[in-house]
Amino acid sequence: MSRCIFQLACLAALSTSIALSQDSAPKGSAGPLTIQAAIDLAGRNYPAIRASLAEVAAAEGGIDLAKTAYLPQADLRLGVNRATRNNVFGMILPNAVIPAISGPVQDASTMASTFGSSAGVLFSYEPFDFGLRRANVRVAEALKVRAEAGRAITEYEVSLAAVDAYLRAAANQRSVATAEATVERMQVFHDVVEVLVKNELRPGADSSRARAELARARSDLIRAEEESAKALATLAEWLGVAGETVAIEVAALAGDPPANSQESAAVDSHPLAAAQQAEMAVTDARREALAREWRPMFRIQSAVYGRGTGARIDGTFQGGAHGLAPSEGNWAVGFSMKFDLLEYKENRVKRRIESHNLEREQAREDAVIQGLRGEVARAQIALDAARKIAANTPIELEAARTLETQAQARYRAQLGTVIEVADAQRLLKQSEVDNALARLGVWRALFGLAAAQGEMDELLTVASR
Repeated sequence: MSRCIFQLACLAALSTSIALSQDSAPKGSAGPLTIQAAIDLAGRNYPAIRASLAEVAAAEGGIDLAKTAYLPQADLRLGVNRATRNNVFGMILPNAVIPAISGPVQDASTMASTFGSSAGVLFSYEPFDFGLRRANVRVAEALKVRAEAGRAITEYEVSLAAVDAYLRAAANQRSVATAEATVERMQVFHDVVEVLVKNELRPGADSSRARAELARARSDLIRAEEESAKALATLAEWLGVAGETVAIEVAALAGDPPANSQESAAVDSHPLAAAQQAEMAVTDARREALAREWRPMFRIQSAVYGRGTGARIDGTFQGGAHGLAPSEGNWAVGFSMKFDLLEYKENRVKRRIESHNLEREQAREDAVIQGLRGEVARAQIALDAARKIAANTPIELEAARTLETQAQARYRAQLGTVIEVADAQRLLKQSEVDNALARLGVWRALFGLAAAQGEMDELLTVASR
């Protein structure tokens, strides 16, 4: 539990530095963004992160609010009325409906009225509370830790979404580059076919097929450019600059991915696990506070007050404005104790409920840990497969290049057909796409594993060099 609080405190310090930099840092970025710069920009701009920071600040205020229970109370009362003074001997149970009348019972009743007034100040202080106030402060502190855990989850989820959008944008840029190369090759082949057809060395149908393949390649390029623009727009949204133009710098992602996969990292420090631990801490703190609620309440009290009335003890009235202001004053100092003996049953039931709630949160923590471990296992499998694919695509690309070269040579030597060349070029295009995306697939799998383990900082640093 203490480890969780320490981790969340570190995250809180990081979020505070991000919040303080908001005023000085630009909202957008003029140049191409590395993946680390994209995450930093999302941390400064995305609304959900700012909202979570406000929740943490509100929870800090809750701690200050809980600490005000240590202060004494001072109640001020001022009242003025005009009423009759008829009274009867006897008692009524305490209630909030019938006004109380002080003074002796008179022989005769009257409907005449006079002024009455009262004013006073009551100071009250609870010198000891058997640890209840401290327990309530611990509840407020646990709520702050929970708010910080929620902020960490929000940053984690936004970071994951930004990384995913960044990698998708990078993949679409690779697809655009491949489509452009295909259009260039198809243009060269189309020019060759036109010359051969013009010299009547090839039938006119070859020219039509070459034009069709070139038009198709251009359409593929347009679609790739469309998807690339959409991916960048999605990235801008996750960076908190929706509608603005962003550019990415993917040079680091073109290199070989790191060999280490952080296999030794534990999932206990994952933001989801830390958030569940914080939820357990809140429930446990509430249970401890309830254990101290059933107690005798001791109070030191001091009062200064005054009374005024226009009624005399003989039943007559002074008349005029008599009683409109207090005329007789008193003071009092004392010590009181209140203990609701029959509240024990209710308090015991409340504590039992919180104990069951704690068991529920512990079970949920086990479920979260199990889910994270399963996610890590699946991410590791995906990473192994991505590395194998990345090792295989160069072979596929080399073979496709050889096939396309041979098909071109056969066509020029009038040994092959235009269909063979078109098929070879489509295969080459797909091989180029597969090879270009294979390394990105490894990067994606690495980020997937890092996300499952809850620690992406090291990988972000490597991917931004």
